Amino acid sequence: MPSPFERPGSMNNKPRVSSAHHHGTPCTRTHQIGAIILVAASFFFTRLFDQSFSLCNFNHNIASHKDIVRVADGNGGELSWQERGYGPHLSLKIYVYDENEIDGLKALLFGRDGTITANACLKGQWGTQVKIHRLLLQSQFRTTKKEEADLFFVPAYVKCVRIMGGLNDKEINQTYVKVISQMPYFRRSGGRDHIFVFPSGAGSHLFRSWATYINRSIILTPEGDRTDKRDTSAFNTWKDIIIPGNIDDGMTKDAARIVQPLPLSKRKYLANYLGRAQKKVGRLKLIELAKQYPEKLESPELNFSGPNKFGRLEYFQHLRNAKFCLAPRGESSWTLRFYESFFVECVPVILSDQVELPFQNVIDYTQISIKWPSNLIGPQLLEYLASIPDEDIEAMIARGRQVRCLWVYAIESKPCSAMQGILWELQRKVRQFHQSTETFWLHNRTIVNRNLVEFSHWKPPMPLP
Repeated sequence: MPSPFERPGSMNNKPRVSSAHHHGTPCTRTHQIGAIILVAASFFFTRLFDQSFSLCNFNHNIASHKDIVRVADGNGGELSWQERGYGPHLSLKIYVYDENEIDGLKALLFGRDGTITANACLKGQWGTQVKIHRLLLQSQFRTTKKEEADLFFVPAYVKCVRIMGGLNDKEINQTYVKVISQMPYFRRSGGRDHIFVFPSGAGSHLFRSWATYINRSIILTPEGDRTDKRDTSAFNTWKDIIIPGNIDDGMTKDAARIVQPLPLSKRKYLANYLGRAQKKVGRLKLIELAKQYPEKLESPELNFSGPNKFGRLEYFQHLRNAKFCLAPRGESSWTLRFYESFFVECVPVILSDQVELPFQNVIDYTQISIKWPSNLIGPQLLEYLASIPDEDIEAMIARGRQVRCLWVYAIESKPCSAMQGILWELQRKVRQFHQSTETFWLHNRTIVNRNLVEFSHWKPPMPLP
């Protein structure tokens, strides 16, 4: 094994030696006068260029604070991504771990027996874990060389696998630890350049030991708060990214949408709440409010099995029949109903105080939605909503049309999509340098571990924290 102390290359350039002895034409008075004129002229032009350069610099600094990175929206306009912190264009290299590359990764994708399919996991609220994986595999920003990667994506469909009985909680935990211990690049950075997707309200709590092993990694999740059931939330504003939920594909295709929006004048209700009670205070209040004001607020009982099952077509037909779609907190702070409302074109009313929303550097949510205190759910809410003129509702709906493309997990060639938004947010996480408590470096830029073993010779399984 080569020594980590060897220099990567030799430097043979020798310093130049200036001689103090010069032989040439003697310096006359004419030469002295010419030199003075030259110095004065140099001073004048230097000041002139300095002023010009300073002005250019000043203008550049002003411009750099503007939103100059623009992507087309879904309605013929543009969305602006701030250059500051993002760069003028997307320039990422993401390595996607292959399912056959690491022992245990297949189990996180398809269960212990390998019988769960990706297509089966594509449906429902947690379909984002499959869609993001597939889109990154096709991405122009994917690299197959670990050594040149900015970020590393760890694919897993654990929410789906758990629900379908492919792994239990204990197996998920053990398998994640096993997988991580085989990743030298994870060890190098302490996981800071590794991306994990947790697509449900449970967030990264699906991996019970997340706080020990991936507390520095980048988590993609729709959930920003689980303090109702946990002591602390797994979401960290500074490193994690809130992603949109997985909307039914039949509602995100403009031409072939299974349900089209109704004109405001033809909508039967002021507002609706379509969801289960789940013994949650806010939801129970809405169901009771609907009984008091049935002509204003619709809240039908949702049956997901039996002869009165609420199918997806019926669900969206009901959702579109109100001006406002109410989105209270359930088991967690986020709700898919918020995103669905943009495609039936009702104004979403957030009734979840701790909710976190995606792409806040681009979207001003006050223009496209309403957030109402959950402790004030009652007649006052309906009175307020009834007081809003239709022209204001139409304006909010129109602005919602411009940004809803950011909720759609579309191919990269689409100028506006959830994936485009995620890539921009990931670019902001890229580091030039990687370190962890187990990473050290030497004078010749060699990365070593505690035993001074070069990074290229780190062998799995590696000790984890």
